Amino acid sequence: MSTCPLWPGVPASLGNEGLARESRLERQRRPLAQGAQTSLRCALYRRAPSAWLSACASLSSLLRPPSPSPFPPFLLLLLPPRPLPDFARSDPRGCPPLRTPLAARARSAARPRRFTMLKALFLTMLTLALVKSQDTEETITYTQCTDGYEWDPVRQQCKDIDECDIVPDACKGGMKCVNHYGGYLCLPKTAQIIVNNEQPQQETPPAEGTSGATTGVVAASSMATSGVLPGGGFVASAAAVAGPEVQTGRNNFVIRRNPADPQRIPSNPSHRIQCAAGYEQSEHNVCQDIDECTAGTHNCRVDQVCINLRGSFACQCPPGYQKRGEQCVDIDECTIPPYCHQRCVNTPGSFYCQCSPGFQLAANNYTCVDINECDASNQCAQQCYNILGSFICQCNQGYELSSDRLNCEDIDECRTSSYLCQYQCVNEPGKFSCMCPQGYQVVRSRTCQDINECETTNECREDEMCWNYHGGFRCYPRNPCQDPYILTPENRCVCPVSNAMCRELPQSIVYKYMSIRSDRSVPSDIFQIQATTIYANTINTFRIKSGNENGEFYLRQTSPVSAMLVLVKSLSGPREHIVDLEMLTVSSIGTFRTSSVLRLTIIVGPFSF
Repeated sequence: MSTCPLWPGVPASLGNEGLARESRLERQRRPLAQGAQTSLRCALYRRAPSAWLSACASLSSLLRPPSPSPFPPFLLLLLPPRPLPDFARSDPRGCPPLRTPLAARARSAARPRRFTMLKALFLTMLTLALVKSQDTEETITYTQCTDGYEWDPVRQQCKDIDECDIVPDACKGGMKCVNHYGGYLCLPKTAQIIVNNEQPQQETPPAEGTSGATTGVVAASSMATSGVLPGGGFVASAAAVAGPEVQTGRNNFVIRRNPADPQRIPSNPSHRIQCAAGYEQSEHNVCQDIDECTAGTHNCRVDQVCINLRGSFACQCPPGYQKRGEQCVDIDECTIPPYCHQRCVNTPGSFYCQCSPGFQLAANNYTCVDINECDASNQCAQQCYNILGSFICQCNQGYELSSDRLNCEDIDECRTSSYLCQYQCVNEPGKFSCMCPQGYQVVRSRTCQDINECETTNECREDEMCWNYHGGFRCYPRNPCQDPYILTPENRCVCPVSNAMCRELPQSIVYKYMSIRSDRSVPSDIFQIQATTIYANTINTFRIKSGNENGEFYLRQTSPVSAMLVLVKSLSGPREHIVDLEMLTVSSIGTFRTSSVLRLTIIVGPFSF
């Protein structure tokens, strides 16, 4: 059997029906357009007569639309109901006869031009129809299943979904989950399920801790016919099921409600029914649950809690306890998460969290949050700063914390140092101030400066002159000259030569005043004396004539016409020193001798500033 070289697996000798059947089977794996184009290429290459026949057969099967037709409506209007005339005349199957190259050349001249145009139009419409058919078929899906089923790619069919396995906790309220085709059922645990071969499904044993009086399940061999189970319930086979309490599932099994179902109302109200263990007949002739916990028929221990169930009861430990053997022991919650933020205190059956000082429990009773003591209860006397879990107090400038770390005490700055003020330090609450003695004023908060009273409060008379010194002032006469001296315009006291009393006295006396601080450092140059009149061929000498009985001063000549008064001993005030400094002038030839006196009044202030 020969095959098409461009479409492997398809026999070239297949007829219209065989090729059409083959294309339908392989339609999901091979696009229709690709198969048709490949068939055309096989025919155009003309490898063998069988290939030509196969291509013609493919064209014939495509041109014969099946029911329903895969071609679009517009193409059905264009396609003729039978093969093309040329093909029909050439071969009974509708295919042109096999031509050799020589025959083709002989007939090419006589081929009508109309046939060439018709062939081109036919191929164009055929290609469009194949592409449209491929797009239409590719949109069809075969893997869509109804609700409750899923596609099985191995078996290529839909299979049922077991919701009881994949849905967590599918049934609530102690109901059991029963899977069936396309869904599942939630039934009471005491319900009996009988399949169509009259064999019930085995029931799962009751949970641990329930009473042993729960209704049991009888094996399939004892349920062939309708009857009463040893546990007190009813059972029915598939053939004997009847009544509103019986339901037939989609899996061909019968579900009968247990008589304990409160919704079941027997047809004969006067008939006494038999209820399963854990149930009792009510006044309405239905089976209702017995509350063993309320009736006191349970066997729970004193340290256990009785929980009533449908048809039974359970013994559980109280919250905060766990069962160990037959006893309930306390659970130490402090050893298991969630842990407390700071401290955990275990109690019988519970626990609670505590926080360190400075923290308080948050609303979740686990986390500790910081307490802002500065806002809640400010205990600081002055400044409060909150920190994590505590607070600190600080004092303003001039204060220090007391021993209790809460109050503030004044700092006596005057005791800490003796150099804060130049004269006197005065302590004040939180600060200090400096004071100066009379005659002084405070400068830059700590220094004392002399007040010039002669400029501010001059109390001297008109014939007196005011002389300011450190810490005070004094009034001296404007004319200090005493008889026989007279005052000259130069403020000098001169003794006239014509007066016989002046021969033994200094020729002139000049009055000067100066002020020094108390306890001035020594030696110190304090005053300079200098001749105002210089004569030729004269020699000047200087000396302290009076006022230096204690040797506090020394006069050092610095030039032929000047000398410097030096303080060699410290003086303490307040005190006034009057020192006469004399300058002797002698002629070099010895013709005359004269002297002049400078009467210096030195006022020593009371302080060293």
